[in-house]
Amino acid sequence: MKTVLVPLAHGFEDLEAITIVDLLRRAGIEVVTAGLQTGLVKGSRGNRVQPDATLDEVIGRDFDMIALPGGMPGAENLTNDPRIQALLKRLSAAGKYTAAICAAPIALAQAGLLDGKRATSYPGFVDRLPIPGVRYLTEPVVIDGKVVTSRGPGTAMDFALALIELLLDKATRDKVEAGLVRG
Repeated sequence: MKTVLVPLAHGFEDLEAITIVDLLRRAGIEVVTAGLQTGLVKGSRGNRVQPDATLDEVIGRDFDMIALPGGMPGAENLTNDPRIQALLKRLSAAGKYTAAICAAPIALAQAGLLDGKRATSYPGFVDRLPIPGVRYLTEPVVIDGKVVTSRGPGTAMDFALALIELLLDKATRDKVEAGLVRG
């Protein structure tokens, strides 16, 4: 079974985090939410979420992907956490997927994972950073090798569905999407 870590920092974007977790679980992917500290984590819209574990409890596990929700100051909290930076670098070095949406691609940039890549983010984040060779795009989801980025809350379903397809296959993505009745 594929496994995905979704770290939750205070100020995370509620819609993005819940959408990622919900859709990946619908696809049969094991998702572990991990708070940077113990206890409830408050999203940027005021929702409080009880993570499955703390980051310290799962930091040594082997995940197939890390998916970072955006939101402010959640994305900054992820970017500034040395454990998240180490995880991003470790997963990337192991050929695993690193994914981030909205403002969270700044954490990927901080880890050096966007250098020379195509990427997107919420307007005003990645496009304003001095990242060597980054090609900033405005597409809803941008996949460049094992790095996946997305624009914001409005693209959260597209982002999660793309992650399903990358981790499993198009048939599973299509089955999950059909159940959502998007069209």
